[in-house]
Amino acid sequence: MPHVIVKMYPGRSEQQKAQLTEAIVKDVMAIAKVGDEAVSVAIEEVKPGDWAEKVYKPDILNSPEKLYKNPGYNPFESRPPRRPAKEGPPGC
Repeated sequence: MPHVIVKMYPGRSEQQKAQLTEAIVKDVMAIAKVGDEAVSVAIEEVKPGDWAEKVYKPDILNSPEKLYKNPGYNPFESRPPRRPAKEGPPGC
């Protein structure tokens, strides 16, 4: 009985959430070889300011054995400051 929990920032419409749910259910059914009645999907909205402590730390950083796809970011690592865009050659 697969149960999928999607955690994401608020702001998606109900239509977008329904489309995401349909896509997840379709793929879970095909890959896990289960019927529609066996799949459930929950969507948890997490505010950006809470993401690092409520999602990244417990679900990603502290649970690597459960993680099958790593994100390409780490909110706990500092990033180098952004450089201003270079100006093009004169006359552009």
